[in-house]
Amino acid sequence: MAIISTGPVGTPSYLSSAYGRVAVLADPGSGGANGQDAPSSSSAATVVTISAAAQARLAQGTIGDLATVTTDARAALDALYRAAKVSGPLAADGTPAVDLSSLDRRALYAVATNGGGKFTADEQQAATSELKARFDAVLSPQAAVARLTGDWSQIYKAALDYVQGAGPEEKASTAFQAQVAALQQGLAAVTAAPGKLPQANPDDPVAAFLATSAGSDGASQNGQDISAVADDVRTALDAQKKAAADKGLELVFDPARKTGQLVDLSGFDNRSLSAVALDTGNQFSAEEVHAAKAELSSRTRTAMLAAFKQAGGSSDPHAFSLGLIYTYTQMSTEERQAMNFTPAFRDLAVQNYQSTSNLISMLQQSSGDLSALFG
Repeated sequence: MAIISTGPVGTPSYLSSAYGRVAVLADPGSGGANGQDAPSSSSAATVVTISAAAQARLAQGTIGDLATVTTDARAALDALYRAAKVSGPLAADGTPAVDLSSLDRRALYAVATNGGGKFTADEQQAATSELKARFDAVLSPQAAVARLTGDWSQIYKAALDYVQGAGPEEKASTAFQAQVAALQQGLAAVTAAPGKLPQANPDDPVAAFLATSAGSDGASQNGQDISAVADDVRTALDAQKKAAADKGLELVFDPARKTGQLVDLSGFDNRSLSAVALDTGNQFSAEEVHAAKAELSSRTRTAMLAAFKQAGGSSDPHAFSLGLIYTYTQMSTEERQAMNFTPAFRDLAVQNYQSTSNLISMLQQSSGDLSALFG
């Protein structure tokens, strides 16, 4: 099933630099949950807890030297294998057998580079794939916006912000230094010549991403057919109805109702809610459709308000238009249809962005002419 969500549409990622993640350092004798703030390359999460020693190191604001990070990463992987009852990170068909999203970037880098010689080739491959998935998740929404606006500076800024979050070992590598230099050159190039990508540079990870990324419209899709999504939602709603009935209650969809158990839509992602709002498969009641539309509308308003607030507190005059474009590009096709977000809405936001850019260019040109005239 693909209906559990990370929450409503969020604020534009180009306005955030929170790409880090707390390392999970395994204590195989207990269980618990750990926060996640970046996409993972696998959906089969296995939960482990942070060891007492690791908690002490985190409380001191450090996760130790490389030897400590390597040892803890080794322990974390072994705990994941025990919890999932597997012997390695990959299944026989090469797909992930465990979810590495609980390891932070520094731990993943230690695994990917075989720190201390403690990791297998499969573990190195899995860690490298997880690192790439996180980087791609940062760049993907920026690429979707840039394809519409022609402004590639934001994707380079996001990439620079992300790579600068590397640990000390990664920063000391020649590959890291080459990447930073290439990204700085790329940012300078797209700033000097807006709308044009820089010349190919083998060290430029943005260029590599753009050469391989799939999907040009940036719509958030999970790969599952919308009819299958609808079936999953139907099953989940029926489960809520049964749980309510077991307690002698009716599952209700109107918050104003004084009796019954109110449906919980918070765990459904926007595409799943869209399947209900569009009544995919003709399997949802009018109450369910109305509730799904109301929840989608609430989430969309939250995203729009966030764009307004970010624009108001930003010195970038493009901020509001970028926020709207980002919101549009992150919607699935079904979500756009359910919320009546037509291409005309997108085109208007792009037009506003381009008008702002033209005005800024004219002002800069006028400033230069006046400066030359009056010296």
